[in-house]
Amino acid sequence: MKTLVIHPLDRSTEFLSPIYAGLDCTVLNEGTHTKKELIEVIEAHDRIIMMGHGSPMGLFNTGTFRKMGAYLIDDTMAEVLRTKECIAIWCNADRYMEFNELKGFYSGMFISEYGEARFCRINKPTQELVTESNDTFAQIMSDNIEFPIFMLSDNVRKFYTTYALVTKNQTAEYNSTRLYLRE
Repeated sequence: MKTLVIHPLDRSTEFLSPIYAGLDCTVLNEGTHTKKELIEVIEAHDRIIMMGHGSPMGLFNTGTFRKMGAYLIDDTMAEVLRTKECIAIWCNADRYMEFNELKGFYSGMFISEYGEARFCRINKPTQELVTESNDTFAQIMSDNIEFPIFMLSDNVRKFYTTYALVTKNQTAEYNSTRLYLRE
């Protein structure tokens, strides 16, 4: 299976990098691609891993992909993504994936920063707990990233939920209830 990772460089989402470190894959962290060129790269791969900051409308361009506009992944990419196995980790990726009827493993609102924890009304949030949640999620994803999508989904949800409950990390508990699979 040929895997493509689209992870725009951003200091606040660096914690996601271990997910694909050591994975035999093509990684796009920055570039000067046009949407047409990005679609061609997507077409050449089977599994597309998309991570970073985003909204219900798609994965944000954090500025490194100069010709792409505000979004790297948006509704214009949906047709080609419908033929792929997708992993989408960004805030409200669930709304993008479901609206566009895409298959794969994805997140809903995902707390990855202290300000998001406060916004989502986590009780007494700290940067340390958010960082611990982020790092644990990335490690669990990394440990399971090469598995079939249903197994990846089951394992990540099970192990991340267990971690959240055992450690009483409210950020991880919030995030673990917002992980989805659509086959």
